[in-house]
Amino acid sequence: MWNLKTVVIAAALIAVPSVAFADPSGVWLRETGESRVQIAPCGGGAYCGKVVWLKDPKNSKSKVGQQVFFGMKPNGANQWSGSAFNPDDGKTYSGTMQLSGSRLTTAGCVLGGLICRSVNWSKVN
Repeated sequence: MWNLKTVVIAAALIAVPSVAFADPSGVWLRETGESRVQIAPCGGGAYCGKVVWLKDPKNSKSKVGQQVFFGMKPNGANQWSGSAFNPDDGKTYSGTMQLSGSRLTTAGCVLGGLICRSVNWSKVN
């Protein structure tokens, strides 16, 4: 038989909202219009991103096909943490992604997240 304690616990569990994780997969255009990256699952529940288009590939250190986001795993609702490669300086940084509607914000950080550089992206498809 159901006792009051069981009913209260069941009601509390039903009332607790679940955290839904969005899917950042797709092609994203950098806010400058200079490049596009494709974000896709890459195993182990993580997402990775590679350059799929450059406005002017001759004058850029980035190469089409170059991976720039690695092992981005969920770190809260609509947020992921992993690594970000910066083709401009050839270094890999602690990275984050945050999705809000059709806008993706990525950041590469140093010094435990004290200094970060963010880039905004809009979804192409």
